[in-house]
Amino acid sequence: MKPMSDFTTDFQHSGMPAKDLDETIEFYTKKLGFDLVGVFPNGENRCAFLRYGHLTIETWEGDPATLRDGAINHWALDTPDIDAAFENAKTLGFDFKDDKIQSIPTFWDRGIRYFNIYGPNHETIEFCQIV
Repeated sequence: MKPMSDFTTDFQHSGMPAKDLDETIEFYTKKLGFDLVGVFPNGENRCAFLRYGHLTIETWEGDPATLRDGAINHWALDTPDIDAAFENAKTLGFDFKDDKIQSIPTFWDRGIRYFNIYGPNHETIEFCQIV
């Protein structure tokens, strides 16, 4: 049994639903100086990635924004081998949000593969491989 840091390389992004994606993009780019590094389709909705230095925010439309403290939806870790990470996560006995590896083929050039677990405070932690 290994710690999950053996299967990840770095913090990848934090996720936050947006009440208005265009307003969120404008706020982070025009007022805070983030770079818009991608807008991708996600079903009927869009998802944007905003970056400032080493921090990347994934923000999307289609899910309700909490509009209160605690608006961050999840933390994601870069995971080069999602299959090995998933198998190791099972041996650690995590509380899984997903019972199998998920995918979104429209993100980045060739999609992503990921799974989510819950932390002790019911926070979502995503293990994500950009394909």
